[in-house]
Amino acid sequence: MSKLQLSVAVGNYDRCRPLFDGEVQIDGVEPVFMQLSPEEIFFRAFRHAEFDICELSLSSSVVKTAAGSLPYVGVPVFLSRMFRHSAVYVRKDRIGRPEDLVGRKIGLPEYQLTAMVWIRAFLEQDYGVSPEAVTWVRGGISDADRPEKIELRLPPGIRLEDAPAGKTISALLAEGEIDGYIAPRAPAIAAGQVSHVGWLFDDPMAEARAYFERHRIFPIMHIIGIRRSIADAHPWLPGAVYKAFAHSKDLCLERLRETSACKITMPFVDERLHADMALMGEDFWTYGVPANRHVLDYFLEQHHRQGLSSRKVTIEELFHPSTFKQFSI
Repeated sequence: MSKLQLSVAVGNYDRCRPLFDGEVQIDGVEPVFMQLSPEEIFFRAFRHAEFDICELSLSSSVVKTAAGSLPYVGVPVFLSRMFRHSAVYVRKDRIGRPEDLVGRKIGLPEYQLTAMVWIRAFLEQDYGVSPEAVTWVRGGISDADRPEKIELRLPPGIRLEDAPAGKTISALLAEGEIDGYIAPRAPAIAAGQVSHVGWLFDDPMAEARAYFERHRIFPIMHIIGIRRSIADAHPWLPGAVYKAFAHSKDLCLERLRETSACKITMPFVDERLHADMALMGEDFWTYGVPANRHVLDYFLEQHHRQGLSSRKVTIEELFHPSTFKQFSI
């Protein structure tokens, strides 16, 4: 019997390298890998469901699941996880601490981005800055015409306005028309162009470590999705995808721990890895529902609290049932 030939669109991550190289196989699948940026994958997936298997925004997946219109079924493979304390930029000549954001204008590329959900959550929970306490200005980072991928119906207390025509949120920050900027990418401002723009947190790593120690949460950004019609026709496929991506990630971490030569073009990788494991445990980048139920539950609660999902979505309706438990020997 021939294997399924399926398109697989994911980012170019070290944890996927054994899959790209063919060292790890997806049982029963002949994959056609496409290494694309998250922005391109999400736009094409949520607008046209172009891929058979692909990386998906967690937030966009929850929006669509709540509405009953997600064309993919989720697999709890978390290709992107990231603390987002370094994603908050401000006018340092006006903003000295998170509480100073109250009553201010903050730019963002899309209100429903996963990173935005996590950041609004920690701003409110840890610093008392609620989503209703600021004015949100939506616009592109580098392209003034960037669209919102998904139509939203936000609560009446949320103040969201569009950036002026032809203006990016990067330009608005540089010109002082907004006070803050939150996005997965840094503002598109030339180095040294504006001396008063910088991180809200002078030491975002220290803030992130303190956040983890308080909440024991390593934020999840992206999941894997399989086109629902294919998963329905081949119910073994979600489990096979989970198994392959998990094995690929485990190989990546195993090789990262082998320190005879540096595998990443950065200094102090060994020292950083040991510090991360001391804080978060040896398997700090866990896949699967059991080890991440508290993270997912918290995100789903915050997603609904922020008005992005019309109801609180459950973990069970987001992920394929075959991926909740794996075999053991």
